[in-house]
Amino acid sequence: MRLLPWLVATLAAMLSMQTGAAASPWGQRWQAVLVAGDDSEAVFDDGVRAFAWFLLRHGVPLSAIHRFSTSPREPGAAPATATQLLPEISRLPVAANGRCLIFITSHGEHGKGIWVADDDDTLSPKQLARTLAGNCAAVPTVVIASSCYSGAFAAPPMTAPNRIVLTASRADRPSFGCQVGRTYTVYDECLLDTLPQVTDWQAAYRRTAACVHRREQELDVLPSLPQAWFGAAVRGSYLWF
Repeated sequence: MRLLPWLVATLAAMLSMQTGAAASPWGQRWQAVLVAGDDSEAVFDDGVRAFAWFLLRHGVPLSAIHRFSTSPREPGAAPATATQLLPEISRLPVAANGRCLIFITSHGEHGKGIWVADDDDTLSPKQLARTLAGNCAAVPTVVIASSCYSGAFAAPPMTAPNRIVLTASRADRPSFGCQVGRTYTVYDECLLDTLPQVTDWQAAYRRTAACVHRREQELDVLPSLPQAWFGAAVRGSYLWF
C-alpha cells in the first residue's frame, strides 16, 4: 500500500534532480544498464537504485538509465532475464560520441558467471562480451560486475581496447555483504562511496579496492581482491570521459 506514494515521491525527486543536472553535457552521452540479478536480499535492488541516483545527479538523462530487476515490486524496472536484458544492451541507442555503462550486482557462481534468478541461470562473460559487440562495440564502455567470482569478467573474452571492467572479486574468490540487514554489498557500498570522490576510473578502482580490503579486515574474511581491466583506448580516462 505504501508503494504508490514512494514511487510518486521518487519520480518527482528524480525529475527535479534531472532538471538541475541538465547543464552537464557529458551526461547526455551515456546509456546505462543497471541490473539487480536476485531479489532474495534487498541489497542488489538497493545498489541499483543508488547507482541510478548517482547517474542522475551527474546529468545522465532518466531516459538513458535502463533498470532491470528480478523483483516484481521494483517500480520502473524491466524483468532481469536474458531475453529482456541482452537485446537491450545490444541495441542501446548510443550516439557516435556516446558511452555505454553496464552495472550488474548479484550472486555469482564459480567458473560460470553472475546469477540471474529469473532465469535460474548465470550470465557468463562470453554472453556479455558477445552482447557488447552490438551498439557498444565502437564506443567507450564501462562494465562493473559485482558478485562472487566476478574476476572472470576482467579477462578474455571480455577484454577489449574500448572497455573498462571493474569486478568485485578475483575469479576464484567470493565477495561479501549480501546478507539480510545490510543496505549494500561490501563492494557496492565502497564503489558508491568512492565514485563521488575521484575523477578517473583507475582511481575509482584503486580506492574501491582499498575500501573493500579495509571492510573485509573488519569482517575477518578471506580477501575478495577486486580486479580491473583498462583497454588501451580508454586507459587513464576521466570518470565521465
